[in-house]
Amino acid sequence: MSTLRIALAQTDFLVGDVGGNTRKVLDLAAQARAAGADLLLCPELTLSGYPPEDLLFHRGFRHQIHDALGQLRDAARDIGIVVGYPEYSNDQIYNACALFDDGMLQAHHRKACLPNYRVFDEKRYFAAGAQPTVIDFRGFRLGLLICEDIWEPEPAQLARSQGAEILLVINASPYELHKQRARESVARRRALDVGLPVVNVNLLGGQDELVFDGNSFVTNAQGEVVLRAPAYADGLYTAEFVRGARGAAVPQVAEIVPELADEASVYGALVLGVRDYVTKHGFPGVVMGLSGGIDSALTLAIAVDAIGADKVHAVMMPSRYTADISLDDAAAQARRLGVHYSVIPIEGMFAATLAALAAEFEGRPPDTTEENIQSRCRMLLLMGISNKTGRMLLTTGNKSEMAVGYATLYGDMAGGFAPIKDCSKTLVYRLAEYRNAISPAAEPAIPRRVIERPPSAELRPDQRDSDSLPEYPVLDAILEAFIEEDLSVGEIVARGFDKVTVGRVLDLVKRNEYKRRQAPPGVRVSRRAFGRDWRYPITNGYKR
Repeated sequence: MSTLRIALAQTDFLVGDVGGNTRKVLDLAAQARAAGADLLLCPELTLSGYPPEDLLFHRGFRHQIHDALGQLRDAARDIGIVVGYPEYSNDQIYNACALFDDGMLQAHHRKACLPNYRVFDEKRYFAAGAQPTVIDFRGFRLGLLICEDIWEPEPAQLARSQGAEILLVINASPYELHKQRARESVARRRALDVGLPVVNVNLLGGQDELVFDGNSFVTNAQGEVVLRAPAYADGLYTAEFVRGARGAAVPQVAEIVPELADEASVYGALVLGVRDYVTKHGFPGVVMGLSGGIDSALTLAIAVDAIGADKVHAVMMPSRYTADISLDDAAAQARRLGVHYSVIPIEGMFAATLAALAAEFEGRPPDTTEENIQSRCRMLLLMGISNKTGRMLLTTGNKSEMAVGYATLYGDMAGGFAPIKDCSKTLVYRLAEYRNAISPAAEPAIPRRVIERPPSAELRPDQRDSDSLPEYPVLDAILEAFIEEDLSVGEIVARGFDKVTVGRVLDLVKRNEYKRRQAPPGVRVSRRAFGRDWRYPITNGYKR
């Protein structure tokens, strides 16, 4: 019986590290060969990493890609290698893939469908291919496609018309909540449309704001998933095809790892995003403020899970307004998670700053200015520790706060990376409950009281977030409708929200774009995150 074994390389390739990525492909090919695979299938833009952005324009980068392709061509012995790379042709660049075998380039495919929405801007860099690519390999006819090619019907149809029996799709598909459902739904439609099985390998790893979650999979010609690799797990996952009774290429049922629940899925993305951002930049660890509140508590748990407690330094910086229970809860969590913990009061700095500004503030009542000064005192301490130790400062703000500007510029917004930047406040609570649910029962990672207390910035007496903002379930629903669905005031009000409240929230979003432009990057988990896929003008005259 004729068989074909395809090893799906669900792994991380570092943007810009052409030499390291090439060595990784060679190592994976050796592993796959030893395991009896006929073909190694690597993700989109394997050699450059994804997305390479303006690195593509550097001549030195082009030369490195050319040399890497030569190495892979010469090394492709006793196993075929499919690898994604940027193809330079005269003055054009293509998002391409090559199949090497027997020391030769056997086929190459140029991506036909170039995404130019949300986080994607491939038309800035690439020209579109036009021709299908189908190759005979070990007695099977393989159609090569690249990521977005499978989201449109024509590339698969063209491959089928040229005799393809199996569609091989290499991807760099970034994570967002429920993205795997969309990927498999699209693959199901294509499989049913052309009557062919689909092999879908996806990149793994964090790249700035983006996280690539893996979740590689195979469907049969009926669109049914017959193999699904785990999310966030590096490895080679083998799909085996045999000739069926009617001569068709039939994938054999393999392990189908269940999809993660929403909270587990998001939490995994946050952990991977933090781990890769810290390690790929070579930081020895992180430092962060720990306030006794829910946002910093969740961020601390993520950091510990990402890089280990020994590399995390948490700092409590109490002021005259810090409640005793905040001190107790922060200390309890730091002790429970085993991180290095410091307590550095800011009262002296705060008082000295107020004294220095006394003449300037004379005759003016206290307001948010004094609150912001406290936040900036804290950041002075944290940035000092960061500079001295080399540890990167993690920022602890959430999406709800960033949307409406409920954060201090050059204060609590300062830092190198913001893990929960794209998590609404209501999602933060869900993630905290999830993290505790997977903790030992006697030692939840986040103290129960932190979750149950009303949220407060503790920058003035008896302060509550609800003094300045609608209750978070209301605020987050309005923000999601506006940011992720682009709904108008009238459309949001039609969902049952108060018109004045909706107008106020949307005005806050508009007024605070200047803050968001100066915020650190953070992990993208929603359909529309602030950063790569939010391009709102700071100066504008739009009236809602």
